[in-house]
Amino acid sequence: MDAKSTTQLDVSTIQAFVEKLVRNLEKVIIGKRQALEQVALGLLCQGHLLIEDVPGVGKTMLARSLAKSIECTFRRIQFTPDMLPSDVTGVYIFNQITRQFEFRPGPIMSQIVLADEINRATPKTQSALLEAMEERQVTVDGITHPLAVPFMVLGTQNPIEYEGTFQLPEAQLDRFLMRVKLGYPSMKDEITILEKQQIIHPIEQLEPVATVEEVISMQKLVRHVYVAPVIKQYIVEMTRSTRSNTDVYLGSSPRGSLGLFRVGQARAAINGRDYVLPDDIKAIAGHVLPHRMMIDPAARLREINPDLIVEEILRTLPVPGGDLTRK
Repeated sequence: MDAKSTTQLDVSTIQAFVEKLVRNLEKVIIGKRQALEQVALGLLCQGHLLIEDVPGVGKTMLARSLAKSIECTFRRIQFTPDMLPSDVTGVYIFNQITRQFEFRPGPIMSQIVLADEINRATPKTQSALLEAMEERQVTVDGITHPLAVPFMVLGTQNPIEYEGTFQLPEAQLDRFLMRVKLGYPSMKDEITILEKQQIIHPIEQLEPVATVEEVISMQKLVRHVYVAPVIKQYIVEMTRSTRSNTDVYLGSSPRGSLGLFRVGQARAAINGRDYVLPDDIKAIAGHVLPHRMMIDPAARLREINPDLIVEEILRTLPVPGGDLTRK
């Protein structure tokens, strides 16, 4: 078997993995296939997701279902203004019997972590997540503790309520690979939800469809998807356009370019290709870039938001052509 057919086999393996994962999640989260595929993309890219949505649309159930589907540990952190950093990372407690300090791990030491209403915590507590999200480790009292693999944070915030909240710092927002929105279900889907939960909640009967080892293997495979030089240039030009726009106070960082690169690879793979197309980048730009941008106050008065800026960039930026497959 030659190299190209081996790569093609790997892509079909990734495709099958995502399909069975999304189908399993659909048993609990009804009618949100696109959002579930974005969650699968985030998992493949070893990234964290920011879920901006109103209460009651299934954010907690989504995180629990994901953890159950891939046999990972799950913890939920309900952020409040009085929460301390040690409530997230853990703390050393003196054991009276052994006469030694013992580490009591915090909820961040799980594999799938739901950071619920993250914008209700103080900036000091929010910053406790920074090291964990970027370096996949936490440091308590000068001692570093590595986190389990895979590790994924799903942060949620209510886009409507601002009273009693603290805006997420740019450094924190930049560490979220993608922003996902679930939204309300359609009437048909909401009736299905009622029917499915009449006797027992579907999550109680949810079975795992993949192992941790399989997830790690897929995460490694997806990095071998080919990205042509012109696509790399297209990605960087797109990110740089957010910085040069006159309505943008602060554009996307190079981490935004890397996010487009990684998610583009994953999207190509789940669509059965071992190479990235411009369409892959265009399809994910609205999820990867907007939350990394700060709009100029004068532009905000004209009701200009990051999503509109990204849409404008996608319309005006020349799309590369030619042979984009692996040579």
